[in-house]
Amino acid sequence: MRNLLMRFSLVLLSLILLPSFASAQRGGAGFGGRGRPPAAPSAEPFDPHDFNGIWWRTGGTREFNTQKGGEPQLTAEGKKRFDANKPGYGPRAVPPALGNDPLGDCNPDGLPRIVMFNRPVEFIQQPKRLIQFFQYHRVLREVWMDGRKLPENPDTPRWYGYSVGHWEGDTLVIDSYGLDDRQWLDNLGYPYSDQMRLQERYRRTDHDHIEMVVTVTDPKYYAKPWVSQTKTWQLLKNPSEYSSPDWEGLIEELCAPIDEVDQFNKRIRNPAGGVIEK
Repeated sequence: MRNLLMRFSLVLLSLILLPSFASAQRGGAGFGGRGRPPAAPSAEPFDPHDFNGIWWRTGGTREFNTQKGGEPQLTAEGKKRFDANKPGYGPRAVPPALGNDPLGDCNPDGLPRIVMFNRPVEFIQQPKRLIQFFQYHRVLREVWMDGRKLPENPDTPRWYGYSVGHWEGDTLVIDSYGLDDRQWLDNLGYPYSDQMRLQERYRRTDHDHIEMVVTVTDPKYYAKPWVSQTKTWQLLKNPSEYSSPDWEGLIEELCAPIDEVDQFNKRIRNPAGGVIEK
């Protein structure tokens, strides 16, 4: 069983880290979506303020991308940080063994990177907060809906920041601040600073779909706010089909740095970068 779990972990890590898989995943659902095309709009009735359920980001890419095309306008400081990041994906890709992607060492995805990833996420709505339970890394994120304000000078930055939400009509607006700037915005290595403010806007367009747009405002690294392309989430109607016939819910998908990552580095990651261990 342990060897089986180790092999499963190595497969997951290879899908995450090896650049050869990037082109296969970027245009569609990839591993997370099992290659299935997005479902057609549903005529079933729905409450636009009800996001409860397990959703899958199947539309849009894993990268931040920009809504209107083109590259973001980096400041001089942002360009310096961007050039120092060495991703395993995209036009600047290097072999993972030679890169410095924080995910390569099993660090948390952070925001907004985790909401770009194509893995199931359970939305759990409560009277005063919204919980997003991410399958990938088993992350629980709290979005407070009780009217509190974001801290202006948080003492401790967080990988997932501090988040508050409110409704603007049928659009759920989530604002986040106080994020740990050691993570990247996406797989391409775009950085963010400790000054970044993040806004996510979610709108349930029909029974089976939610649209999301993310805006990064970071005057330290970007000359103007950067608006993502529209990402689409699809309702997972039959969780047992995804997980197992006798079990509904999210599967356990962890990045374990003990043993599994060491073995992955020795067998796959380091040789890909030309490092052969004797």
